[in-house]
Amino acid sequence: MCVALIGGMDRLERHYLEEAATFGVDLRVFTCSEARMNSKIRNVEAMVIFTNKVSHQLRKQAMNMAKSNAIPVVMHHSCGICTLRECLGCLNAIKRRSKG
Repeated sequence: MCVALIGGMDRLERHYLEEAATFGVDLRVFTCSEARMNSKIRNVEAMVIFTNKVSHQLRKQAMNMAKSNAIPVVMHHSCGICTLRECLGCLNAIKRRSKG
């Protein structure tokens, strides 16, 4: 599964990637707005947004992209490793329910 992480802390990016790997998730981390971001997140299967570490503009851009491509979104106010673990667990549960 490919998941985009919007927000978070730059210094935790390596830890986010390691945690996602334990779930078998290919994680794309965007801690700030980037050029051509829409094309970079268009093909992800799900999106996690850490709302306390993201600008309103970037959150709005990500939500518009998710709505237009029917991408499930999990939002959380915290931005730690445990929070990412919880969000990835929720996404795995959603994925299992949709298959079954």
